[in-house]
Amino acid sequence: MFSGIVENTGLVKSISLKGSNKIFEILSAISEETYIDQSISHDGVCLTVVSHSKYSHTVTAVKETLDKTNLNTWKPGDVINLERSLLANSRIDGHFVQGHIDTTAVCSKIESMDGSWYFYFALNESFLKWIVSKGSIAINGVSLTVVAVNNNIFSVAIIPYTFENTNFKNLRYGDIVNLEFDILGKYIINYLEKLKPSIGDI
Repeated sequence: MFSGIVENTGLVKSISLKGSNKIFEILSAISEETYIDQSISHDGVCLTVVSHSKYSHTVTAVKETLDKTNLNTWKPGDVINLERSLLANSRIDGHFVQGHIDTTAVCSKIESMDGSWYFYFALNESFLKWIVSKGSIAINGVSLTVVAVNNNIFSVAIIPYTFENTNFKNLRYGDIVNLEFDILGKYIINYLEKLKPSIGDI
């Protein structure tokens, strides 16, 4: 479990193939403190550390993960957001984030607001039911508040600190990002959808 508060950024050092899996070596300031079997959010994707050294750690992504996230677009030199799992005695400054990506979205517009930024993302309309204005969403593992939803486009506001300390400063038009919707909203929608047949019988 994570909070969506990015702890550090890492650099993709190398990518190798092993069957249908991809193995990523990540350079980061926190790699030395990691341990084997540790869960770490990489751009919002919960991945398990399989090896580590003083300067880097290695994770493996299976085909299911590659198919449903932006990991297939990663290349050496890319900057990714990192967050280690929550401690039981930590404040939750963002919101509950599982590290289980629901879908991806495409950056459709970036608007500078003289000290902050609006980022706009386009996604499949079937996922819009999970996004509400002023609700929580995790984008590349960053806990954010939805500003507005218009058709299949939603927007978020990025303050300077978040811009400088995450990979939002590297995002460009057309880039693919990972989305995880608010878990509370997903449970509520799932419950209501299961009620539909009985409601119709009333």
